[in-house]
Amino acid sequence: MAAGEVCVNGAAALHPEMQVDERADTVALSGVTVSGAPLYLMLNKPRGVVSATRDGRDRTVLDLVPPEWRRKNLFPAGRLDRDTEGFVLLTDDGAFAHRILSPKRHVPKTYEAEAEGALLPDTAERFKEGVVLWDGTRCRPAEYRELGRLPDGAVKAEVVLTEGMYHQIKRMFAACGGHVRALRRMKIGALELDPLLGAGECRLITPKELEKILF
Repeated sequence: MAAGEVCVNGAAALHPEMQVDERADTVALSGVTVSGAPLYLMLNKPRGVVSATRDGRDRTVLDLVPPEWRRKNLFPAGRLDRDTEGFVLLTDDGAFAHRILSPKRHVPKTYEAEAEGALLPDTAERFKEGVVLWDGTRCRPAEYRELGRLPDGAVKAEVVLTEGMYHQIKRMFAACGGHVRALRRMKIGALELDPLLGAGECRLITPKELEKILF
């Protein structure tokens, strides 16, 4: 192994007898972190990127992580569709991911949607009561708030879910007469997507921000 190939807390480890605290120190091999304190990243996912650790065709959310934050066990805690943008949380902390994804916790996720078509007048009430999808599935109660109309007549709305079924928001709008043409996740829990993050960019999530997710 070449000198300087192993780094501890960003500095080259030059002595084999060097002591490392695996709970507090971050150890990297050839620029890839292999151990250390749990990592939590906020990613602004662009369209065309899949929420997976690997894919044979498309770029994945992990492909967007800078080298200094890449870890062997890093994964997306929850998924967004390929054509959905916004907040994806990346971590190597499996226990934390389980807590925020557990159906028992109902951690809310907030989205902004653009929908075309003739939405039913009682769309907000249907969301509140729990939309019944075309296959008969009843969704958990959700929040729907119209934010306005776009120049072409499409509706811009905020939607808050406490569950995560496959293509759920698109299916809910379809059951109410609309077609979602754009979707963006804005919040996980009470933690908002950083408006300074450009598409494809990510940053560390602070301990105080983590508390906002499990408020």
